[in-house]
Amino acid sequence: MGDVTTLLAAARRGQAGAVDRLYTLLYQQLRAAARRQLRRRDHRGVLDTTMVVHESYLRLKARGALSLTDRLQFMGYAASAMRSVIVDLARSQLAEKRGSGAPVLTLRTGIAESVSPGNEDILRVHEALDELAAIEPRLAKIVEMRYFVGMSEQEAAAALGIARRTAQRDWEKARLFLFAALRTQ
Repeated sequence: MGDVTTLLAAARRGQAGAVDRLYTLLYQQLRAAARRQLRRRDHRGVLDTTMVVHESYLRLKARGALSLTDRLQFMGYAASAMRSVIVDLARSQLAEKRGSGAPVLTLRTGIAESVSPGNEDILRVHEALDELAAIEPRLAKIVEMRYFVGMSEQEAAAALGIARRTAQRDWEKARLFLFAALRTQ
């Protein structure tokens, strides 16, 4: 993993091509994380592993210089980017379902089949996670790392620079908060 640290240092300095090489090096891990995330919901072929990874790459590339120091922090950032890609897709599909402000010309019954039933759930989780981030950002990061990338408690703890037991407690607190937030919505 020394190569990842070296590439992250180069990306922090703004070295051209460092982010490209970093994604190439971690591509299979990123695809595995995206695959785990997509397995949890039915996207009916609209969203695939490659699209999620490539979109997260484009968002990272657009961000410019990175302040990440190791592989786990990078994977945590990738979790945020993948979450963003999935939430944006859910929003666009729901906007399409609701007409997205366009004048209604004809009734198309096929649109209901193209929208995943989980899109509203994705947005509810996203909004609840944003609420949690406003209250306790570290708890929201734990959820992103565990849920969106599939990191273990130990990996998430290392990425955040906290003890494993603290990560376990944070995970439990976050789950309780999200459960309560999603029940009231």
